[in-house]
Parts: sequence; C-alpha cells; structure tokens
Amino acid sequence: MATYKIALLPGDGTGPEVLREGVKVVGAAAQRFGFTLDTTEYDFGGDRYLKTGEVLPDSAIEEFRGYDAIFLGAIGHPDVKPGILEKGILLRVRFELDQYINLRPVKLYPGVETPIKNKGPEDIDFAVVRENSADMYTGLGGIQRKGTPYEVAIQEMVYSRNEVDRCLRYAFEYTRKRNKKKTLTLCGKTNVLTYVFDLWERAFHEMGEKDYPDIKRDYAHVDATTMWMVKNPEWFDVIVTGNMFGDIITDLGAMIQGGMGIAAGGNINPEGVSMFEPIGGSAPKYTGMNIINPLACIFAGQMMLDHLGETDAAKCVERACVAFLQSGVLPGLSAKEIQECGLSTTKIGDMIADYAARV
Repeated sequence: MATYKIALLPGDGTGPEVLREGVKVVGAAAQRFGFTLDTTEYDFGGDRYLKTGEVLPDSAIEEFRGYDAIFLGAIGHPDVKPGILEKGILLRVRFELDQYINLRPVKLYPGVETPIKNKGPEDIDFAVVRENSADMYTGLGGIQRKGTPYEVAIQEMVYSRNEVDRCLRYAFEYTRKRNKKKTLTLCGKTNVLTYVFDLWERAFHEMGEKDYPDIKRDYAHVDATTMWMVKNPEWFDVIVTGNMFGDIITDLGAMIQGGMGIAAGGNINPEGVSMFEPIGGSAPKYTGMNIINPLACIFAGQMMLDHLGETDAAKCVERACVAFLQSGVLPGLSAKEIQECGLSTTKIGDMIADYAARV
C-alpha cells in the first residue's frame, strides 16, 4: 500500500476550516483506492507571527523537502501588514522549493453559475500554465530619491532561456496529457515587450516544431486573451504565459468558472515538492463561523492526488464534487447562501466525502 507524506499548512482565517474538509475528502478517496496519506500539520501564519515574530524558519523549508506534497488552507491575517506573510511564506516556499509552474484549471462545473451569458460547462474548460518563479516577482529593481518629486521606481521583468524553456516544456506535456483540443496558446505582448516575449515566442515555436508536432500552437496578446476568455472561452485548451500576465488572467478565469469559492491551483515542481491551495483568500470575517465554502480546497486536494499519480482517486473526488453540486442542496457558493440553506463547511465536507466513498 502506497503512503504519501503530506505537509498541512492550515494558515489563517478560514484556512483551517476549509483544509480540514479538503483532507477529509481526499482521505475518503485514499481509503477507497487503497493508499494512505501521512499528514503533518504546521502552524505557520499570522497567529504564530504575532506571538513569536517568526514567519517561516529555515528549518521548515528543509523539512518540506522531505514531503510528497504540501496542502495549504489560506494565508493572510488582518492584524499583519500585507506582504509579510505572503512573501515570507507563500513566495518563499515557491521560490526555495523551485515551484516554477502555477497550474490553474478553469472549469465550469454543472450546477455552478457563470457571469458569462449563454455559456455552460461545455464552453468553459481550459487550463492556464503560469511561469511561477521569474518575471517582476523576483524583486529586481529599486527606488531612488524616494519621497521627492524626482523619485524613480524600477521593477524589472527578467527571464532566462532556461526558465522559459522549462515552463514551455511542462505546458506542452500537460497539453498532450490533457488530450482534448491539443492546442497550446502562448499569451504575451510581443508588440510592446519586444525583448522578453521575443524570447518566449522563439522558444515556443522552436520547442513545438522539434518535440511536439502533434500540438497545435497559437498566440494571443494578453489584452486579446482577456477579451476572448470572456467572449469565446471555448476557444482555449491550454494557455501558457509569464508570471505577471498569468497572475492577472487566472483571476479572470476564476470568475468565469463561478468565483473564487471553486477555484484551485497548484504550485508545481515537476521534479520536487509541489504545493496545492484554494485560490480564494483567508476570509477572516468568517473565521470560526463554519459557513465558508470548502469546494476550492477540495478541488485543490483533487489536483494533489492527480499530481501524486493517484488518477483514479482524483477522478473520484471530482465526481463527488460534481454530484454534490448537482444535488441541488446548495443554491450558491457564498457563505451567506451556505448559512441560509442550513448547510455548513463541515456538512459540505461530509456530503462530498460520502459521495467519494460511493460514486
């Protein structure tokens, strides 16, 4: 029987509540398909920082290297200045564990409403592969003459060929594995960012021609991409893009698939330790109320199982979520709607775990 070591980071706000249900559901699938999850919980987050001044010790990064995956609830505390926890935990883990891919499925499930008129689940089913370690997020740049009328602020977009190539290769392989339209769209801005996206475009076509002749290649400027995601989302299969553009279009993707309450993502190191998380924040105003929607975290757990190679269990979790969404017991995904219909975070997790054991 296979055993996977999973580090749990419940984090802040409602993070512990949704992670509890995510673990419950993937645990039910693991039991059904004959493997075990050996979990260890870490208390890194706002409360620990406020008590000790410590964000993430060096020893934690080394410990994380010994796990098969990391499962995250949410990071963000109302009493901690924005950026301290996000940079000190999320970005540090991504950079130091070299999680150079951010994978974001954008999929509208039956029973979930999209704000796009006349579009349904058959129209919204694509994925975004976002480069996750370079671009303007590395902190290159600076400020001169701060606070004066002559202040200059510089933040530089920097990519190496290696960083571009490894992201593109993951995207081509993912498109092939996904095996739907077998179309990979490069999202960039070649008409303005002529140095960086010249590199991306050349690498994209060179790799495609040489190693992936079975994958159709397409290109769209980032502004056009946002338009087509709304007007014709059915055009897309897999989109690959840089860190900044990916950060923007994946939030748009979350909205067209029904909102942050259902969107999940993975920070992937194909050769190392990856981290899976719901896309929404910590929602501190709902902390402890047991009315936050856990579906995004459960879908993150489904992604984790798929990444670990437990494909049947991952499909089972997805079927269980769909069965719940189609059951009609939940009129919407918001905390208010959950409360009004007499459900709770715990009850939703229980119902989906029950489906996972049966469907």
